[in-house]
Amino acid sequence: MKKFSPTTPVRRHLTNVEYKTLITAKSPERKLTTKLKTHAGRNHSGRITTRHQGGGNKKLYRLVDFKQLELNVPARVVSLEYDPYRSAFIALVTYQNGKKGYILASSKMEVGMTIISAEKAPLKEGNRMMLKNIPVGYMVHNIELRPTKGGQIAKSAGAFVEILAQDEGYTTLKMPSGETRKVSWDGYASIGQVSNIDYALTNIGKAGRSRWLGIRPTVRGTAMNPVDHPYGGGEGRQKRGTKRPKTLWGKVTGGRKTRNPKQWSTKLIVKRRVKK
Repeated sequence: MKKFSPTTPVRRHLTNVEYKTLITAKSPERKLTTKLKTHAGRNHSGRITTRHQGGGNKKLYRLVDFKQLELNVPARVVSLEYDPYRSAFIALVTYQNGKKGYILASSKMEVGMTIISAEKAPLKEGNRMMLKNIPVGYMVHNIELRPTKGGQIAKSAGAFVEILAQDEGYTTLKMPSGETRKVSWDGYASIGQVSNIDYALTNIGKAGRSRWLGIRPTVRGTAMNPVDHPYGGGEGRQKRGTKRPKTLWGKVTGGRKTRNPKQWSTKLIVKRRVKK
């Protein structure tokens, strides 16, 4: 982690990941980037549907391959790069057939190492294979919920999933949340933990840095007027004033179950996550 001298009150607690020691390329592969239009939380009619979004620095989207369908073709890691659209680092790989692509970088991935995606591959950091061929106890990331759909689980910085069991067409996984669930063992997963483990220790430090990230200010409900929020009004600093926590629109939140009881995948959950 990079710390700063306390030249101002803001910089006293400001921390950031030391990217210079972890990243090997300054600019991305041009053919693997595209520009995404920003909507600042607005829908097709211009109404804000997701609050507190807007602004932010200009950035290019890297076309990351979450499927890695170049099976049985070895690939060499060319560079480790920063991705403004995600917390983890990405790796530029060159396949033996000449193709290039971005993949999620694992924590121990290094420039020059060779990786491969196959139904059954060596148990090596960065390799990708079917879940049924990965032994119990291994850490994996970028896991497919459904075969050939691409990785959907454990893709953020420092994330990993532990394999607990293999039985009757399903692999039992222990999720980062503590939940234990089953996934089809015909799906693919990558060996290792996602890169940039220290990301969780980042301290934003100042309001302006949030604006660079495209995050607009959040106003407390208790600071509003009664017409604007269920918590608003009162003389001085008041308590919530309602029995249950509510959203801006008066809907009960916090503790209310949001999962559909008829969700088909409920039968695959062995143990629910522990509430804090």
